[in-house]
Amino acid sequence: MTVKRVLIMGAAGRDFHNFNVYFRDNPDSLVVGFTATQIPNIEGRCYPPALAGSRYPQGIPIYPETELAPLIRQHRVDTVVFSYSDVSYEYVMQRGAVAMRDGADYLLLAPHHTWLSLSCPVVAVTAVRTGCGKSQTSRKVARILHDAGKRVVAVRHPMPYGNLATQVCQRFATFEDLETHHCTIEEREEYEPYLECGLVVYAGIDYAQIARAVEREADVVIWDGGNNDAPFFRPDCHMTVLDPLRVGHERQYYPGEINFLMSDVLVINKYHQASEEQLAQLEATIRQYNPRATVVRAASKILLADPQAVQGKRVLAIEDGPTVTHGGMGYGAAYVAAREYGAGDIVDPRHAAVGSIRTAFEQYDHLKKVLPALGYYPDQLRELEETINATPCDLVLSASPIDLRRLIHVNKPLMRVTYELDELGTPDLASLLQRFLD
Repeated sequence: MTVKRVLIMGAAGRDFHNFNVYFRDNPDSLVVGFTATQIPNIEGRCYPPALAGSRYPQGIPIYPETELAPLIRQHRVDTVVFSYSDVSYEYVMQRGAVAMRDGADYLLLAPHHTWLSLSCPVVAVTAVRTGCGKSQTSRKVARILHDAGKRVVAVRHPMPYGNLATQVCQRFATFEDLETHHCTIEEREEYEPYLECGLVVYAGIDYAQIARAVEREADVVIWDGGNNDAPFFRPDCHMTVLDPLRVGHERQYYPGEINFLMSDVLVINKYHQASEEQLAQLEATIRQYNPRATVVRAASKILLADPQAVQGKRVLAIEDGPTVTHGGMGYGAAYVAAREYGAGDIVDPRHAAVGSIRTAFEQYDHLKKVLPALGYYPDQLRELEETINATPCDLVLSASPIDLRRLIHVNKPLMRVTYELDELGTPDLASLLQRFLD
C-alpha cells in the first residue's frame, strides 16, 4: 500500500493530539509537517523527536500556515488534515479549496476517532464559540462534584506555548507550579481559577499519558475544552455552552456545531443580556437540531469588590484575550461592568498600544474600547504593561481570570471583574449532576 504524505494544519493543540492518537503509529501515513496559526511564535519550531516517536527521529517541522500552498507542492502532500478550532465554515473550506486545487485531499477527523477512554467518569464542558462562558461553567461543575464528596480533577485543552519537550504532561496544584512551567497569561487564565478553588488541573501535549496520570487521583474528571473544540476524552456527560448574543454561530462555526449537535446538556448563558428575539431564535434552533438535549438557562453574574468606585471614573476595560481576539467579541465582562456601574467614560486604548499589542488591534479591527490581556511571551507581557500604563484613565477594570498584578506593574488602581455562572430556575446543573452520579 502506498504511504500517504500528510500535512496537519493546526494551532498547537488539536493538531498535536490528532497526530499522537491517529497518525503517530499509523504505517499508512507519513506526516511531513504541521502548519500553525493563531498562536504567536509557534511556527518555525519542531515537534520534538521524543514526542513524534520512532518513525520521526528528526522530529516534525512546524511551518506558518501562510506557506500552505507551496508546502503541498514541495512535499508532494496527499492529504491535508484541518485540526484547529473556532473558525467559520467559510474559512475551513477556503483552506480546503487551496489544498484540493494543488491536488491534496482535505480531511476533517470525527471526534470519535481521537477520543481517549478513561476508567473514571468524564464530564466534558465545551462551547460553540470562544467566550460563551465555558470556563465558568466548568468551575461550577467542578464545585458541585467536589461538594458531593468526589475527588475532582480538571483536564484542560492543550496550551503548549513554551518548550514542547517539557510540556508533555503538566500537573498544576499550586501557584508555584505555574512558575515552574513558565505559564503565559493565557495559560494562567485557565489554570489559576481551579487552583483558587483548591482543585488540581492537568494539561500538556500527550493526553494518553495525562489520562493515565489523572485516573490515579480522580473519581470524576472534568474536561475543560479550549475555544469551541470537541473533547479529547470520551464523555459520559457532555455539556455545551451557547451564546445568545451570537445566535446563529452555533451552526456556522467549526467544530462548535459538532458539540452543539452531540451534547447531552445545552447551557444558554448570558440569558439576561440577550433580547427576546435572540433567545427565541436560539431555542427554536435547539428544538430543531438537538431536541434530546436538556436545556439549562443561566446568567453570567458579574462581581466587583467595590462597584461604587467605578461611578463617574474614566475606565480602561481589560478583557480575556482569546474571547475578544479570535473569539470575535467586541467586548467582555469588564466593559459590561463599566457600563453597569456608571463609568464616566470607557477609554480607547488603541492610541497607547505598543508593539504586538498595537499589531493585535490592527489584526482584530473590531476592537475599539477594550484591551485584550495578551501575554504569550515575555516581550508581549512587557508591551501589555506599557500599554496599560500609557492609557489615560482613573481606574482599570480587568476581566482577565487572573490577577494581572502578579505579573506586571500597573501604575494606576486596578479592580478585578470576576464572573460566575448563575442558573435561572430548573433544571440546574446540581440536579443534573446528581442524576449523573446516581
